[in-house]
Amino acid sequence: MKCSIKAPAKINLTLDTLRKREDGYHEVEMIMTTVDLADRLDFTDREDGKIVIDVSEGFVPNDHRNLAYQAAELIKKHCQVKRGVSIYITKRIPVSAGLAGGSSDAAATLKGLNQLWSLGLSLDELAILGEKIGSDVPFCIYGGTALATGRGERIEKISSPPSCWVILAKPPIGVSTADIYNKLNINNIQHPDTKGMKSAIEQKDFKQICKLLHNTLESVTLDLYPEVRHIKEQMEKFGVDGVLMSGSGPTVFGLVEKESRMHRVYNGLKGFCSDVYAVRLIG
Repeated sequence: MKCSIKAPAKINLTLDTLRKREDGYHEVEMIMTTVDLADRLDFTDREDGKIVIDVSEGFVPNDHRNLAYQAAELIKKHCQVKRGVSIYITKRIPVSAGLAGGSSDAAATLKGLNQLWSLGLSLDELAILGEKIGSDVPFCIYGGTALATGRGERIEKISSPPSCWVILAKPPIGVSTADIYNKLNINNIQHPDTKGMKSAIEQKDFKQICKLLHNTLESVTLDLYPEVRHIKEQMEKFGVDGVLMSGSGPTVFGLVEKESRMHRVYNGLKGFCSDVYAVRLIG
C-alpha cells in the first residue's frame, strides 16, 4: 500500500508577540497562509514495524531529529499500530527558512499515515497530535489561511486572500527561532493591526493587505543578519507591492499582483541570491 501527500510552505502576513508565558514560550497572534511551494512525501507500508526516512537532500536528518519521523512515531504509538512505514521526502521548501517546512512535513506525515493505515482520525484529532511536535504543525494540518493564537497552535480558519504572486528569497544562512525570541524586547515593539489584516483579507483588498504586513520578529533578525535586510531592501527597490520577513526568517517574501513585475523582481533577485522562488498564494 502506498500514498503521497503534498506539504506546502506557509508565510506570515502578520506575526504579533504579546507576552512571554510561564512555560517559556511566547504568546502570539498571527495570520498565516499557504503558498504553492511544497515538499512531497511518499508513504509505503512496511510489515516489519520500522519507520524508515529517506530524504532527497542529504543534509536533512533521516532519524528522530526529523519532524516527519517524530510524527510517524507519535501516530503509530497513539493508535497502537504494529505496521511500519517507509517515507521518501522530496524537499523543495528551504530548510530553516521561516516557512514551516519541517512542520508541514510532520503534518503531511500525520495525514498520510491516517490515510495509509485507515485510522479514521479527524483533522481536529490530527491537529491535537501535531501540537505535541511543534506549534506550527496544527496550522499545517488544516492549511489554507488562518488566525493562530496561543503558541500558534490554536487555529481559527478565515477566508482566503486574493490570489497573487509570492516571491520568496532566502539567503544562505540559518536562523534559530529561539535565539530571535530571546533577543526580542517585548516592551518595545510595534504591534501589527491583526484585526485590520483579517478584515482586508475578507474584503479581498490586496492594497490594504500589502500595507498591513507586519512581523514583530523582523527588526531583530534584520539587525542580526544584514543579508536579510539587504534582500528586503532589494525587493522594495525592484517594486514589489508588499514585503515582509516570514516567521523568524531568514526568508523574505514579496507580494506582487502583476505577472510582468513578478518576472522583473524574480530576475533581479536571482542576480545575487540563489534560493529564489516565484509561486502563488494558495491559502
